[in-house]
Amino acid sequence: MIKRCIVASMLAGFMAWAAPATAQDAKVPYWASIRASEVNMRAGPGEDYRISWVYRRPQLPIKVLRLKEGWRLVQDPDGAQGWMMARFLTRQRGGYIKGAGTAAMRDSAEPGAKLLWRLEPGVTGLLGECANGWCAFSIGERKGFVEQARVWGAGEP
Repeated sequence: MIKRCIVASMLAGFMAWAAPATAQDAKVPYWASIRASEVNMRAGPGEDYRISWVYRRPQLPIKVLRLKEGWRLVQDPDGAQGWMMARFLTRQRGGYIKGAGTAAMRDSAEPGAKLLWRLEPGVTGLLGECANGWCAFSIGERKGFVEQARVWGAGEP
């Protein structure tokens, strides 16, 4: 009986120790966006690593690939990967217009809906719900719907 209690106790301790790592792994990849007006992407997870890129694009969507002690391995819309401090990212979803030519921003989620604006590739904004191939998208006070295929940051990461 004592052996069973010791084994059960050891197993419970191991499970408690292993659970956070497993839970942490289950969270990636996920979408985030840049919250700061300026943030560095580094070659490694620490301030001693060289700066690869400097971003000055709040709301730019970022794909988070790995987590490490306050740092996130991320990928930007152009495919560049590096490490950013977690405090400069937010889970608020951003969207980035991708592809060639302008993307239509419409007043409802339908191909024939009234055209509100034409968005150039590289435009960033806040991403809302996506359904049936369309995403709610806002740029400041301008709100509408954009085809999901034209938005990096929409769908599964």
